[in-house]
Amino acid sequence: MVGRDRDPLVVGRVVGDVIDPFVRTTNLGVSYRPRTTISNGCELKPSMVVHQPRVEVGGSDMRTFYTLVMVNPDAPSPSDPNLREYLHWLVTDIPGTTGAAFGQEVMCYESPRPTMGIHRFVFVLFQQLGRQTVYAPGWRQNFNTRDFAELYNLGPPVAAVYFNCQREAGSGGRRMYPW
Repeated sequence: MVGRDRDPLVVGRVVGDVIDPFVRTTNLGVSYRPRTTISNGCELKPSMVVHQPRVEVGGSDMRTFYTLVMVNPDAPSPSDPNLREYLHWLVTDIPGTTGAAFGQEVMCYESPRPTMGIHRFVFVLFQQLGRQTVYAPGWRQNFNTRDFAELYNLGPPVAAVYFNCQREAGSGGRRMYPW
């Protein structure tokens, strides 16, 4: 087990800004095409995360259901995150041993498009008590993962992973010629 002081979710302030400390009990795999698997703190460009990722959920059987939340705690900028948390994706009723594609999409995937600074994009997985109706929030900004989990009796997270993303370098600008 990783010590709390070296846990990447703690070091990256995901624990604290988005979720409380928890013990991972389920595997969560997130990958973007073509073959980019997310590991905590990895750097991705917006052009790499345009399309909805493939999400694989562990668990022991298909009778256990999970909820996946994807948020940006650094919106609109890390120095002034007054829209924290921005909800990018919400999927419920994901059967264990399957993936998000088998769940109920409550809020469709919105690709990250950070404009200032380095943003964290966090995937949090919760185990549900059973199938349940979850209502789409009225807006994406100022979503609160903790409050959402409490509202729907989800308990602590069972898995989480995050990546960093910043605006792509612009094209154009001054060119350097070899002469």
